[in-house]
Amino acid sequence: QVQLVESGGGLVQPGGSLRLSCAASGSIYSSNVMGWYRQAPGKERELVATITSSHTTNYAESVKGRFTISRDNAKNTVYLQMNSLKAEDTAVYYCVLSQWNLPFWGQGTLVTVSS
Repeated sequence: QVQLVESGGGLVQPGGSLRLSCAASGSIYSSNVMGWYRQAPGKERELVATITSSHTTNYAESVKGRFTISRDNAKNTVYLQMNSLKAEDTAVYYCVLSQWNLPFWGQGTLVTVSS
């Protein structure tokens, strides 16, 4: 099994920045994909960004140029640097690790963008 623990959420003003972290532990294979999804109130969960073990990244159009995903393979940790935050970025952000086509999810961390 794999356990994921997220941190870094909170309240931030529009235009501000936050950095999310997600540490994975357990039975982790060297080849996997880690990433972030988010779910806003009343909406479906959506992809934010993913990163492979070889650091290939993929972003949702809505966050390109504002968010940066990175990872530290030695620490099995993925990060999401979020800049120029907007009210519409308000959501619960979930970390995911996918290996052998099996996803493991974190418990989620709330990001609120409001003045």
